Amino acid sequence: MPTLYFTVLFVIAVAAMVGMKLWLASRQVRFVAAHRERVPQQFAGTIALSAHQRAADYTIERTRLTMMEIIVSAAVLIVLTLLGGVQILDIAIGDWFGQGYIGQIALVAAVIAITSAVDLPFDYYRQFVIEQRFGFNRMTKRIFFVDRIKGVLLGAAFGLPLLFVVLWLMNQAGAYWWWWAWVVWVVFQMLVLVLYPTFIAPIFNKFEPLRDEALVHRIDALMKRCGFAAKGLFVMDGSRRSAHGNAYFTGFGSSKRIVFFDTLLSRLSGSEIEAVLAHELGHFKRRHVIKRMIVTFAISLAMLALLGWLAQRTWFFEGLGVQPSMTGSNDGLALVLFFLAVPVFLFFVTPLGSLFSRKHEFEADAFAATQTDARDLVNALVKLYEDNASTLTPDPLYTAFYYSHPPASQRIDRLLRHA
Repeated sequence: MPTLYFTVLFVIAVAAMVGMKLWLASRQVRFVAAHRERVPQQFAGTIALSAHQRAADYTIERTRLTMMEIIVSAAVLIVLTLLGGVQILDIAIGDWFGQGYIGQIALVAAVIAITSAVDLPFDYYRQFVIEQRFGFNRMTKRIFFVDRIKGVLLGAAFGLPLLFVVLWLMNQAGAYWWWWAWVVWVVFQMLVLVLYPTFIAPIFNKFEPLRDEALVHRIDALMKRCGFAAKGLFVMDGSRRSAHGNAYFTGFGSSKRIVFFDTLLSRLSGSEIEAVLAHELGHFKRRHVIKRMIVTFAISLAMLALLGWLAQRTWFFEGLGVQPSMTGSNDGLALVLFFLAVPVFLFFVTPLGSLFSRKHEFEADAFAATQTDARDLVNALVKLYEDNASTLTPDPLYTAFYYSHPPASQRIDRLLRHA
């Protein structure tokens, strides 16, 4: 009976997830379309109607593509689980490689390859149709596919050894294997944070030191005021792939870097760039990065403990359309089914993560307003929203569920209180 109950629960959860995603997306499309013909009063003097309409059309097209992606992804999930796709793969790969570590790693890799292959046409369409149509795409098809090949090779170089260690722990470390797997995971994540700026990111983009001496001086003064130290200021060739602009911090500890997209530097003034950077510094000063890491690590520990429990329950396998082996190892199967099924249930707590993220963004804005002129950050945000074709009129419920950053109107209203 537990098998049937779990199957029914999974089906209900998938249906609820898909229904909720499609309903929210349709609300977003309708709301943005309904407000397409008029620039919000708050932006009437800074955003042209043509730019507002372009942002609305861009948002609608991307959201409609996402709706198709939701349906296809759900269908693939059902095929892999309840319709026996994983079971077929497990039998076939077991015949080729056996039930040892190689066979289990091959099973995980095969499922990742299938889900990635399903995502590829959507990524391609998004890049070369939607982004191209709205003037954002600067990526060639060669770069598109080379990036993905690099991603696969990089994923294999880092992911396969990690996967082997986790499978070995599941088999050798006893009932509390998940604790040791969590320790390995935390060490791995910290290692990636350290290696990313100097070894991983340069595989995909070129980074050069910021050469604008006036801007460097301005940024150095800001960092001194904030008590922040970075290993360097760098400009990334973002324009090689997209017209979108951004800036970010990367690395951890002594490896921290500040990175500007070249597209951002070409659009904002020195004071506006300083204000954007002050916002990013606010995340560090308010310890948002540390808080998010702690939450992430805590959740990962809970998830691994849950996996350790579910991996010992036959109904977990059978409820998802798989007959576990009575003689060999089911560790690879457990990993695959867990990472296919758990996101379905975690989807319903998405608004909580979004809420905390928006709270952090408000706090970072408030910090920036104490270090720079709030009006400079407002001007920068307006330019970025216009340049990135971000809609100024998102659906409130869609925003509450998904948005990691507050809508433009809310951010600017709060910033102007500090001006």
